[in-house]
Amino acid sequence: MTLLERARAYFSAIEARADLSPFFSPEVEQREFPNQLVRGGATRDLAALLDGQERGKHVLVSEKYQIVNSLETDDRLALEVIWTATLAIPLGSIPIGGTMTAHFGVFLTFRDGRICRQHNYDCFDPF
Repeated sequence: MTLLERARAYFSAIEARADLSPFFSPEVEQREFPNQLVRGGATRDLAALLDGQERGKHVLVSEKYQIVNSLETDDRLALEVIWTATLAIPLGSIPIGGTMTAHFGVFLTFRDGRICRQHNYDCFDPF
């Protein structure tokens, strides 16, 4: 399986609200750079990533990831992704049931077929 195929499976699992732990190495580190929702940015370990997925279920009705571009080299994968989500709560000018959109730059590093590092640059459409 290519890294791009692994990333597609990972995003599909997020969309299906499935268990994400098989996609991550135990020492995974995810870094989210500052954006409209996480103004100071964040660094998360495996426990924080899985907790965030659970918390997200109360905020989002559904979400979809569309990979627009990818670049793969050795154990690294760079992705340009369009994310859309239907909100379970109001956020800014978006009502419950409304759609939120963002353009993501996602950079994944794999070890033994699992994500060991993830960097996100999330650019949300105005809300």
